[in-house]
Amino acid sequence: MTTTMLVTMIVLLLLGFPMMITLMAATLIGFYFQFLGFSNSHFMIQQMLAGIKPASLIAIPMFILAADIMSKGRSAERLIDMVMVYIGHYKGGLAVSTATACTLFGAVSGSTQATVVAVGSPLRPKLMSNGYKDSFSLSLIISSSSIALLIPPSIGMIIYGGISQTSISELFISGIVPGLLILVLFSLYSIFFAVKNDVPTLEKATWSEKWQVTKAALWPLGFPLIIVCGIYGGIFSPTEAASTCVLYALILEVVVFKAVGKKEILEVAKSTGLITAVVFILVAAGSAFSWVISFAQIPQTIMAGLGLDQANEFQLLMAISIAFFVACMFVDSIVVILILVPIFLPEIERLELDKVLVGILITLQVAIGAVTPPFGCNIFTAVAVFKRPYIEVVKGLLPFVVILLTVVGLLITYPQIALFLRDLAKN
Repeated sequence: MTTTMLVTMIVLLLLGFPMMITLMAATLIGFYFQFLGFSNSHFMIQQMLAGIKPASLIAIPMFILAADIMSKGRSAERLIDMVMVYIGHYKGGLAVSTATACTLFGAVSGSTQATVVAVGSPLRPKLMSNGYKDSFSLSLIISSSSIALLIPPSIGMIIYGGISQTSISELFISGIVPGLLILVLFSLYSIFFAVKNDVPTLEKATWSEKWQVTKAALWPLGFPLIIVCGIYGGIFSPTEAASTCVLYALILEVVVFKAVGKKEILEVAKSTGLITAVVFILVAAGSAFSWVISFAQIPQTIMAGLGLDQANEFQLLMAISIAFFVACMFVDSIVVILILVPIFLPEIERLELDKVLVGILITLQVAIGAVTPPFGCNIFTAVAVFKRPYIEVVKGLLPFVVILLTVVGLLITYPQIALFLRDLAKN
């Protein structure tokens, strides 16, 4: 059964079928083997509906909608201006500003691809005109945009939390420090690159200019405050925080900035509906697929075959990291989470591993997958938006991928890097 399901998925993918069809076809085969026919296929529908019933999933379309509204508006522009006036005049300051702006907009939007477009479009020409190689500029933008997956809000965390029954609030707060650590390491590398290549600095801004752009950026900075302070202040649940972000985004971009009109709102609503439909169909198909493989005890068979049924904590965390790293290089991150989490979950529970730590490691691997050839989504977004050859876009990625993998090693070795804020909030 396992072989037939795997072969079916590979063949359908090679034939160009979308992942949702591939998952459902494999699931149907699993049901056929388990029940010797399709007479009980209504169980598949029940499992698909059960997969999209959790209330926490309502946050997904809300965060997507808020991100789309902000991408159409002026939030990114104001955040970029604020960062530039404070650190743009230091050596490597423009590159550090780019990484910081990507992180801030990622914290506002929760979308890596929106960050590539919103921050990369205005900053890439500035980086190039100030002496940075285009391969470095592109790699910096797409790598820094991946930090959006770690700093809340994060759709990957929401889906993982739903599958593994892990607190989404705890996942959100635990992603902040690893995300900021990656920003610091990217900034250090950017400074090293600027010094090595003698990149010129920008003119220092006056205090008057700093005050003006800071005042303009205060509104967009309200988004992370709503999410983090609202949730941990006991004001909102993650779902309520998501809906509040949509209202805040509408007020900000329609009323305050007047950057988004009726036409743009309709376009955003249509785009959000389409993306949400795809995500929820994937989640539903993944839920049924997870039920089949769990019912057939395939995860236990795979773990035993790999010798991981007797693994210790370090070995299992390494295995999870490697599996997600390789899978995310080729397959959409949501699909990888839906397929692999149920496989590893029995062993995670056997060893009583902290599910929040595992969730952060998985989210980090998803972030790495977004910037890793051959099929990283940020890479193809950059190719499409900046109209540059694929080879040029991936040419400078290696140092950034090494940094991201280094953070994976640090989190496995020192879990409190991710968990201490969660533990502090609990106390």
